[in-house]
Amino acid sequence: MKKLLFSFIVLASCTQQKPVQKPTHEWIGHEVTASAYNSVFWQTDTINPSVAAWGDTLQPGMKCIAVSRDLIKMGLQHNTMVKIDTFPDTFYVKDKMHYRWRNRIDIYMGEDVKKAREWGRRKLMICYAIPIE
Repeated sequence: MKKLLFSFIVLASCTQQKPVQKPTHEWIGHEVTASAYNSVFWQTDTINPSVAAWGDTLQPGMKCIAVSRDLIKMGLQHNTMVKIDTFPDTFYVKDKMHYRWRNRIDIYMGEDVKKAREWGRRKLMICYAIPIE
């Protein structure tokens, strides 16, 4: 009898429906030109190369990107989640690029200049998350 009761409880708990969560973000795809950058003084505009345009302090290993200002107008604001098609990780927008760049992202690669140069420049797809209100 105890085994039957235990089986019934397990079966009942497995069949309960959980409430469906509404999505909190809409993912938008966009093709961009991607390059890489580092926290070195000759690649930045500031005295402290680890401080990004919105005031975030970048550290090697962080998954973040800089975006051209036209992409900011499209919704890639500070701390926007971004998926890049060649990386399994989610990146966050933490920096802005110079006004001269259009439709472009820079992937942060810490202080490893060699790795950034090997990455080069590529056209690729990104998906970014816009909060649903």
